[in-house]
Amino acid sequence: MRKRQLWIGYAFIMPNLIGVLLFFIIPALFSAVLMFTDWQFTSPTFHFVGFDNIKRLFSDELFYISLKNTVLFLASVPVSVALAFIVAVILNRSVYMKTLLRALYFMPYITSGVAVAFVWMLLFQPKQGPINSLLMNLGIAHPPGWLTSPDSVMGAVDIIWIWFMLGYNMIIYLAALQEISPELMEAAKMDGASVRQTVFRIMLPLVSPTTFMLLVTGLIMTIKTFGIIEALTQGGPGNSSLILSLYVYKTAFRYYEMGYASTVSWALFGVILIITALQWFGQKKWVHD
Repeated sequence: MRKRQLWIGYAFIMPNLIGVLLFFIIPALFSAVLMFTDWQFTSPTFHFVGFDNIKRLFSDELFYISLKNTVLFLASVPVSVALAFIVAVILNRSVYMKTLLRALYFMPYITSGVAVAFVWMLLFQPKQGPINSLLMNLGIAHPPGWLTSPDSVMGAVDIIWIWFMLGYNMIIYLAALQEISPELMEAAKMDGASVRQTVFRIMLPLVSPTTFMLLVTGLIMTIKTFGIIEALTQGGPGNSSLILSLYVYKTAFRYYEMGYASTVSWALFGVILIITALQWFGQKKWVHD
């Protein structure tokens, strides 16, 4: 009977295992081989070049630019998580039309990234956009160029990404907050705990596993994202919004340098691995089971 249950279990997970094997493991192994070749996407032949692609990576100025922009992009994740916690705490209380507000906050996350990009392109339009028009009415004579300026483009992208991820993070936090025992909250209230003490001494520690999960998954999702930036700026102006994932895409499917694109993609994997490892070891000090 146990063997039969085991085989039934394998039968249920087999489609997913096949999908992971075909679309993740085999391509990753193929990419690891391509990293040591000069294969062009349009060429049927390739040659092994040893560590030439790795040497090129460490001397590639665009790689360092994209790495810096990726770090700036990742800065949006903790901000989004913090704002989501605040919104979740508010909407977890008795708030007028809180069900509608929850839906409105979550709606951007299920909206097409391209649609989101075009809406924000209109909002951030330097001369006639509503955001700069409001800033000029408030007395700011020279508002930022947002998506058209190298100095402000990553800030604009971060704002968009914070707004985009806020609803998802909020919903996860709401689920975690609703798991907190009402008796515990009532006891804190009877003991004279203020709202601030309740939030920071009770709620925040109890949802710390959720915070850890949102930070890990949010950073991984952010570092792999390129579609919304491709639609917004295509990495411009002047590569000032080029991130690693977009650099991999451009190298592979615009310049057809599959060998070097594989090298950059493995560097991207290394960045994800380092960030995840740092969070995994660091969470022991602030995550409470």
